[in-house]
Parts: sequence; structure tokens; C-alpha cells
Amino acid sequence: MKSFRVSVHIVPRKGLLDPQGKAVADALHTLGFSAVRDVHVGRHIVIETAAADAAAAERAVREMCARLLANPVTEDFEIAGVAGA
Repeated sequence: MKSFRVSVHIVPRKGLLDPQGKAVADALHTLGFSAVRDVHVGRHIVIETAAADAAAAERAVREMCARLLANPVTEDFEIAGVAGA
């Protein structure tokens, strides 16, 4: 087994109310960043895991996200990267 570091981004689903993202967008507009159209505030999780290869590590982390880390009703997740540790 090899060690892998997997990065995951979890964000609210598009179209759902994101009060924290709205507050950040409003603050950015107040500071003069009028080009900002929308902000989504989520979580960035880094998981260090052992697996036979990078594909197996990604599959395991996808299952972790589906079963625990992301709420499938209100959140989407994306595997941002898998790297050997």
C-alpha cells in the first residue's frame, strides 16, 4: 500500500441559499469589487490515506464524501487532486 493525499472541495449546491456566500459577496461589493457576481463558501478537506494506487485512493475518498463528508441533498463535492504522499 502507498500513501496518498487527496484534496476535496465541498460547496453548497448551485441554486440553494448560501447565506455565508451572500455575506461575503456583499462585503466584496462594499469594498469596491463590483465585478464579483456570486460567492460560494464551502470546505476544503485534505485526507491522507493508504491505497494500492491513485485510482483506489480516489474511489475511497469519493465514497467517504458520499457517505459522510458531503450532504448529498445540499452540497456538491469535487476531488481536487490525488498525490502520492
